[in-house]
Amino acid sequence: MNAITRNIPNTITCCNLVSGVVAITFAFRPFEQFAGLAGYQWVWICIGLAAVFDFCDGLSARLLKAYSAMGKELDSLSDLVSFGVAPAMLLFNLLAAYGGSCWLPYAAILIPVMGQLRLAKFNIDDSQTTTFRGLPIPAEAIFWIGVTAWMTSDPGAVAFGPQWLVNLCWCVLIAAAALMMVAPLRMFSLKLKNFSLAENLPRYLLILGCAAFVIGFGVAGFAPAILLYIVLAAFAKF
Repeated sequence: MNAITRNIPNTITCCNLVSGVVAITFAFRPFEQFAGLAGYQWVWICIGLAAVFDFCDGLSARLLKAYSAMGKELDSLSDLVSFGVAPAMLLFNLLAAYGGSCWLPYAAILIPVMGQLRLAKFNIDDSQTTTFRGLPIPAEAIFWIGVTAWMTSDPGAVAFGPQWLVNLCWCVLIAAAALMMVAPLRMFSLKLKNFSLAENLPRYLLILGCAAFVIGFGVAGFAPAILLYIVLAAFAKF
C-alpha cells in the first residue's frame, strides 16, 4: 500500500478536526451573522460535518484496510475537539448570554473533561466494537446541539426562576449528561449487520423517534432523541 492510500483515512480525520476548530471559532461569536446564518447555527453545521468525516474516516480505513495506531489516536483527538470542546464552548457562550451568572458558564468545561476520559477508556477497551460503554461522544454533542437550539429559540426560558435554582438545574443537567459518557451503561451501535426487525428493534425505534422529534421540534428535537437512545439502551438485550 502506497503512502497516499495509507493516509487517506488520516486526512479525513484531520477534516474532522478542522470542522471542530472552525465550530469553536463560531461558538465565540454566536449571534453574529455569517452568510445569512447566526454563529451558533454554523457551530451546529460544523459539528454535523465533523460527524460525517468521523464516519467516513472509519469507513475508508475499513475499505482500504488502512488501519494504524496513529489513526486511532488522531481520531480520538479530533473527536475530543469536535464533539467535546466545540459544543461545550457554544454552551459556555450561550450560558454567559442567557444564564445570568458569571460562573455558571464554566460548568460547561466538564463536558470535554468527561469526553476525554470516555475516549481514553474506549481506546484501551477492545470489547467496544459493536456495543459501547457509556454514551458515545458524538451523541453527547448531538444532545447539546438540541439543548442549545432550545436555548436560542426561547432565551427567556433559560433563566426560569431564582438564580440559585437556575444554577442548580443547569449544573445538574451538565453533570448528568457529561457523566453519561463514562457511565457503565451499555449502548448499542447503529451499525446494522442485517435488517431483522427482532435484532434491530431498538435501532429502528431510535431512528423513528429521532425523525419524529426533529419533525416536531426542529433542531431542538435532537436532545430528546438522545434521551430516547439512553432509555432504549437501558432496556435493550445484548
